[in-house]
Amino acid sequence: MTDFTQFPPSFTWGVATSAFQIEGGAAADGKGPSIWDTFSHTPGKVIDGSNGDVACDHYHRYPEDVAIMAGLGVDAYRFSMAWSRVQPQGKGAWNEAGFAFYDRLLSELEAKGIDAHVTLYHWDLPQGLQDDGGWLNRDTAYRFADYAGEVARRFGSRLKTIATHNEPWCTANLGYGNAQFAPGVADLKQAIQVSHHLLLSHGLAMQAMRAAGSPAQLGIVLNQWTADAATDSAADKALAEFEYARSVQWFMDPIFKGKYPELALQGHGDNAPVIHENDFKDIQHKIDFLGVNYYFRAYCSAETPPRQPEAKLGTTDMGWEIFPDGLTELLLKLKAEYDLPPIYITENGMANPDVIVDGEIPDEARIDFVLRHLKALNDARLQGVDIQGYFLWSLLDNFEWNSGYAKRFGIVHVDYATQQRTLKHSAHWYREYLLKQRPQRTAHAA
Repeated sequence: MTDFTQFPPSFTWGVATSAFQIEGGAAADGKGPSIWDTFSHTPGKVIDGSNGDVACDHYHRYPEDVAIMAGLGVDAYRFSMAWSRVQPQGKGAWNEAGFAFYDRLLSELEAKGIDAHVTLYHWDLPQGLQDDGGWLNRDTAYRFADYAGEVARRFGSRLKTIATHNEPWCTANLGYGNAQFAPGVADLKQAIQVSHHLLLSHGLAMQAMRAAGSPAQLGIVLNQWTADAATDSAADKALAEFEYARSVQWFMDPIFKGKYPELALQGHGDNAPVIHENDFKDIQHKIDFLGVNYYFRAYCSAETPPRQPEAKLGTTDMGWEIFPDGLTELLLKLKAEYDLPPIYITENGMANPDVIVDGEIPDEARIDFVLRHLKALNDARLQGVDIQGYFLWSLLDNFEWNSGYAKRFGIVHVDYATQQRTLKHSAHWYREYLLKQRPQRTAHAA
């Protein structure tokens, strides 16, 4: 695919990462352990037996990584802060050395003219809070609000946006529903209660950041998808409707409508969450932006075994169907159903089995993936969805959670033995694509 899509001059172009996946420095300068430190050091939890102790060593190599971003010509960098780096136990004393790292990172970005978009929580809860019950403990929501308020107080004037959570669906369903992610619990009732506490923590954090007077745009990042019935059967259609209700609407409805979707509540039955008075009032606090992460659609089949999608455009190295039309459909569906703030596509990209060939990393499949999804989001934009920017996932190959280092999402290749960074074909393409978007702008000197 070679189509070039022109976006407005004000459109934000960025790359994204997360703390645990790239930083390393697992115990550096007073950082406390997170649930992912614990989980990745537990035998059998990570497919390749690896952990995040070093990852991409971004904690020490951030100037090089920011220089790479500047060379790409991106406007913005989306990254997360490691809560246990700045507050080792998730409560109590702040770690000034941890805050100093993010101060240095922000200064480096500022020197290169790159806007900072920060996520407060990308799945790495301080182990100290997990020892107190983690997200199943309602008190964790209040500790999160304290953390959010402190970050906003210290850095709010230097950040373009602050997102409370990244993909709370994953925290709840993969961390507590099927034990695939930290903390490794498999209990549907706990997962549903955790999802409520995550939403509560989001609302409380929004209020704490507003109280701190942060001028940054405040919001949340949700992973979302359309849910398509595999056939016209009543069973498949019902399954698709429930899937959309329990995933997308489960997180959107409380924020925008002050309630959970009735279909999902009924479907959860005795597993429905305990909700306190005024919880929805807290959760429904106005957001300035919505971050949407899109990778694939849900394909819903009630057959045994389930019918699989045709995957006309193939699948990624994660086994996910490539389905860019689903992004357009999703965004239009959200627009029809909710009074939306501006949207950022905060993650979109693909794992590809990249190999080095004569010193280069050809990943044309990734370029095609991104081009198709950019066209899809622009189709939605032209139909009235207010989309402000796009963040390509990911800048670097990194620790891909329970897949370890076996899956590569980066546009920059990382040799984990030497920490050498090598731009893939997709990185060179992205730089040229951005230059075409902004003919008057040149990439920053690296």
